[in-house]
Amino acid sequence: MPSRSFKTLAAALLSSSVIYPVVAQLATQCNPLNTTCPPDPALSTSHTFYFNATPPAGTFNTTAGTVDYSFDKGAAFTIDKKGVSPTLISNFYFFFGRTEVHLKAAPGTGVISSIVWSSDVLDEVDWEFKGGNTTHTFTNYFGKGEPDFRNAGDHAVNGGVQADYHNYTSTWTKEKLEWYLDGELIRTLLPQDANNTHFYPQTPMKLSLGIWAGGDPDMPKGTIEWAGGQTDYAEPYTMYVKSAAVEDYSTGTEYSYSDHSGSWESIKIATGGNSTAFQNINKEPEKSLSQKWAELPSSTKSGVYAGAGGVGAILFAALAWYYMRQRRSGQREAAALAARQEQERMEMEGFKRAGGDPDALRFDGTEYKGGSAGAYAGGYGGAERGDSPPGSSMGAQPEKGWDPTGSGNQGPGASMPLLRDDPNTSAMSGARR
Repeated sequence: MPSRSFKTLAAALLSSSVIYPVVAQLATQCNPLNTTCPPDPALSTSHTFYFNATPPAGTFNTTAGTVDYSFDKGAAFTIDKKGVSPTLISNFYFFFGRTEVHLKAAPGTGVISSIVWSSDVLDEVDWEFKGGNTTHTFTNYFGKGEPDFRNAGDHAVNGGVQADYHNYTSTWTKEKLEWYLDGELIRTLLPQDANNTHFYPQTPMKLSLGIWAGGDPDMPKGTIEWAGGQTDYAEPYTMYVKSAAVEDYSTGTEYSYSDHSGSWESIKIATGGNSTAFQNINKEPEKSLSQKWAELPSSTKSGVYAGAGGVGAILFAALAWYYMRQRRSGQREAAALAARQEQERMEMEGFKRAGGDPDALRFDGTEYKGGSAGAYAGGYGGAERGDSPPGSSMGAQPEKGWDPTGSGNQGPGASMPLLRDDPNTSAMSGARR
């Protein structure tokens, strides 16, 4: 007789629009029960994926979020907002086999950490962890997508599921399906106990590792109750997976369905050559430049050295030519500047020898604007009051004419050349300003 709590859970699941929450996660692009589908790529080997780094290209797809990888903790699957449920799904299938996953479950009410096998006909094998339950893990299975809440089992975990990593292993043959917790057998399913083999998982499986919010407010009421309550997205929740060992008991390159029965007898195994997954796993990693250089033969290295030396010589010659050219150009400019300065110096010395006073050529007052030479009335040379030449008062007529050359030309009508350079003025001969 089922317990009262078990009856309550069953009623809640049956009353929801989705009978079992894990079924709602899974889908198939082509169901061989209904139509002819493309073959499934086989693993055809055994391999341990260590998630301290991104798995080999072509082996897993990431969906519904981002998976981060670290050396100490492995793969981190984090729910940090509504709608995020990061999951790794294998690109390969195994047909009867074994998986061993080292996992630390995520906390958080309604948050579900999971290890799931699933096939194209929706056969399924599960490990599940409820964030609100720190002490137990839950096992389950489905055949051909048929929901049956009686398939679930719960198992106490020594030390709890969230405090540390534990080993969750499943082995699967056509004779039996077994679940192991930290190396200890905790459950066995025989085909005859699964609706007389009809619901026994028996078709090629792919592996999924992921986290999702069964307690999301948009989930059906029964799913939220099964998950343990409504999820609060105020803080992030993370599941960690250090490694996943996968073994395919078959050795073909791909698996296909010969009919629509969904039985293991209908599976055809293609042989010959290595599977795509095998090739991806064993693909030689991209080599660094130093590794590629070390592998080159000595003759090739000598050629590279010689070529590099030739290129270096050409570059050096080009730089030297450019340097000399710039140096000559600078020397020419410096010589031209020195010649101009020497010419100006000689002109100034000649001017001084002729009795000229260089200081008398500077205006110490306001700039002279060059008005009419005889217009003193109202200002000097028609200038405004602020434009009076040196030696005059603002707006007042100067006492005598301004003679910057000291030639004695005075008076309002006197002309005022600053410098003269004509045959009649021998004292200024040869001088230039």
